[in-house]
Amino acid sequence: MNARYVKICGLQTAETVTATVAAGADALGFVFAPGSPRTVTAETVATLTALVPSGIETVGVFRNQPIAEVMAIAAAAKVSTVQLHGNESLTEMQQLKDAGFQTLRAFSIDAYAALSTAERKQWDQERLLLDAVEPGAGVTFDASTLTGGWPSGFWLLAGGLNPENVAELMTELHPHGVDVSSGVESTRGIKDIALIQDFIRAARG
Repeated sequence: MNARYVKICGLQTAETVTATVAAGADALGFVFAPGSPRTVTAETVATLTALVPSGIETVGVFRNQPIAEVMAIAAAAKVSTVQLHGNESLTEMQQLKDAGFQTLRAFSIDAYAALSTAERKQWDQERLLLDAVEPGAGVTFDASTLTGGWPSGFWLLAGGLNPENVAELMTELHPHGVDVSSGVESTRGIKDIALIQDFIRAARG
């Protein structure tokens, strides 16, 4: 893994997958949550994950879907990692691990800020992703709202990142890595290979 972990999310085509791998991403994300312009099928993703070398994470992104459904889709898509982006519990995270998946648990900044100290201590044992209030909307969050401090374990910064602001935000907030989707798109839902390359260079710069 690189010193600064970079995940590119919302990929849908073989062209963008191969370009993202070549650009040096640590993880590639595929959206299975309904209602997103980036949602793909397990069958499509299975063809895309076959293009990804071992050692690079392939991440299925889900939101408030039954855990049995999540595991079935993730297995059919042949992803290595499941990211839960809703109200899922620690028990469900453990179920995924028991089934052989790596995991990521995403929180909006508001949801994470609302956790008690004891709850944060439990969740900080997981790999976390802190996002804006509306995931995928390309809007940054107000870091000053997180008065209780950042996660103590591995965590990714997401929400409103792009090639122009990622280096500054990483320096300011010190995440272990970053996750981007809309910030590397030419239009909503359509990835731009040049922006992906620029983003990864900026994040590692």
